[in-house]
Amino acid sequence: MEENNKLFIPIILGTAREGRESEKVAKYIERKARENFKLKTEIIDVKELDFTGTEGKGLAEKNPKFKTTIEKADGLIIVTPEYNHGYPGSLKITLDMLFEEYKHKCVGMVGVSRGGFGGARVIENILPVIKDLSLVTIRPDLNFSNVEGLFDEAGKIKDESYNGKVDVFLKELIWMTKTLKWGRENIS
Repeated sequence: MEENNKLFIPIILGTAREGRESEKVAKYIERKARENFKLKTEIIDVKELDFTGTEGKGLAEKNPKFKTTIEKADGLIIVTPEYNHGYPGSLKITLDMLFEEYKHKCVGMVGVSRGGFGGARVIENILPVIKDLSLVTIRPDLNFSNVEGLFDEAGKIKDESYNGKVDVFLKELIWMTKTLKWGRENIS
């Protein structure tokens, strides 16, 4: 896994809502990616982006750190809650800021919900957007159901079965990220 430390896979936390449970999920995945797989990662929090005054590519100029981070990224993880079967507007605006910077990069999708579906419906709804951005998804998604009771006060996951699920997800993400990175560097 030593060569994984050369991969940079940031995590987009796709909601700015107060009291968001998905933040715990993003931090948990970030911790696992660093400790178990030696990945370079960071959380891109949509709450910290400037969405004022314009939409689309004009926002990239207002958020140069976001643009630079995505340019440097080898792959991505998107953590999104499910709001009424859909994804937050802040995530859509964030994704729409860029286009070429995403091309032929891998993305792992993580759905979060208070209910029993674990964000499966939000992932289903965002996939056409992901595809249109020329991002490539991996087959296993992560689904965090009944999220309000999954973490203790310190942010530690209570249900240890998620550790294995996250490992499978990250192994596939790493494989596909390496494959696409090789392709971007070697195939014109």
